[in-house]
Amino acid sequence: MPTNDTRAPQAAPLPTPASPPEPPAPEPALEPSPAKPSPAAPVPAKPSPAKPSPATPVPAKPSPAVPAPAGPAPTGYRAVFAVREFRFVFAAHLCSLLGIVVSELALTVLVYDLTRSPLLSSLTFALGFLPYVFGGTVLAGLADRVPPRRVLVVCDLICAGCVAVMAVPLTPVAALLALRCAIAVVSPVFQGTRMATLADILGEGDLFVLGRSLLRIVSQSALLAGFAVGGVLLTVVPPRGALVVTTVTFLVSALLLRLGTVRRPARAAGGKREGLRATWGVLRDRRVRALMLMFWVPPLFAVVPEALAAPYADEIGVSTAALGLLMCALPVGTIAGELLAGSVLGPAVRSRIVVPLAVAGTLPFLLYAFTPGLALAAVALVLAGATAAYTLGLDAWFVAAVPEERRGRAMTLMSAGMMTAQGIGMAAAGLAAEFAAVHTVVAGTGILGTLVVIVLVLELRATERRDAADRHMTSG
Repeated sequence: MPTNDTRAPQAAPLPTPASPPEPPAPEPALEPSPAKPSPAAPVPAKPSPAKPSPATPVPAKPSPAVPAPAGPAPTGYRAVFAVREFRFVFAAHLCSLLGIVVSELALTVLVYDLTRSPLLSSLTFALGFLPYVFGGTVLAGLADRVPPRRVLVVCDLICAGCVAVMAVPLTPVAALLALRCAIAVVSPVFQGTRMATLADILGEGDLFVLGRSLLRIVSQSALLAGFAVGGVLLTVVPPRGALVVTTVTFLVSALLLRLGTVRRPARAAGGKREGLRATWGVLRDRRVRALMLMFWVPPLFAVVPEALAAPYADEIGVSTAALGLLMCALPVGTIAGELLAGSVLGPAVRSRIVVPLAVAGTLPFLLYAFTPGLALAAVALVLAGATAAYTLGLDAWFVAAVPEERRGRAMTLMSAGMMTAQGIGMAAAGLAAEFAAVHTVVAGTGILGTLVVIVLVLELRATERRDAADRHMTSG
């Protein structure tokens, strides 16, 4: 609805020329009427003094009808922000993201303060990945079975409730970790529903792709600024106080979604209950399965340098402060790549660069074979991050391939798979680094990742040929 409202100004000029639609038919009749005074030579004279004024307005009417005065329509990211409903979704995303980042940091510090155990402290981060599998499969059906606005608001309220209980001084460590798991369980449902709702708000075309890109840019920016903000906050308030702030951010997000988004019915007809078989049934379609793997597999390899940033900094003998540069390099490249592809390239070009960028995603890691210094390693990570712009074109392919009634379920599964793949990638990187030098592991990841993605691209190409053949037979 708000989308139509934003485009209403373009339709506004057309009612004013509603008078011209009738003149065009009379216009041929108006020509004879000035011809009636033909008996006299006033015919040439009358046209110049008086009749030109009516005659000139006639061509002048179409020119005001052209909506040039309204100015050019916004394009690129500006066009996305022109949609009122998206602005509320974007603001809610900022709030909930801030809440997640601050709660993770505050909870890690709190658990360490209570237990003095590095293992339990780091486990709070791991618990952010593991439950994604459960939430993204068992609960995925909710994204299509329940009205989307209700799913989004309830998920935010559940997160707010969990964090509020964490902030209570008497909450034991076991309960803190269990509540962290609960937040991670509902997260994929929230993210999948929000992605599907973006297609409802922005349509299935380029606006959807750019809207998704903006949310990803904010998420990557949170990696750069979120922990810094959380660290500053923890110098002012204790960890439980920071958790109270997090509770407020989740509540604000819920309020924004409730008041700023339109109520839409559930996507699945009749809200029919379907179990795990229906969720995994999304993958029965060969093209959807290939696209899903293109979302899951590259992040599996992309996280390896980040997971091993601290050991690599130690291996090349740089300071702890330099470690921050290695941790920031990949997100910086990702943000730059997304902004460039979203603001400079058109939909057709973004579609053409999906395969080259996906294949090149881990090639910069090969520089690690030479044990590069801090600057060169950071450049390699920035380049690798920039290739993540392939997801803009992939988003368009994915939303076109998935049936609307399955969209929420498919996107929930996709979100869960991406987070799970990153968790597996981090764990595998750590395991491999136990048996080989860190630079060797990262360089090997560059080779293995490239080969695996090439195999996926060949499968994706096969699905394109099959679809083209199906269309040819149907048209025949």
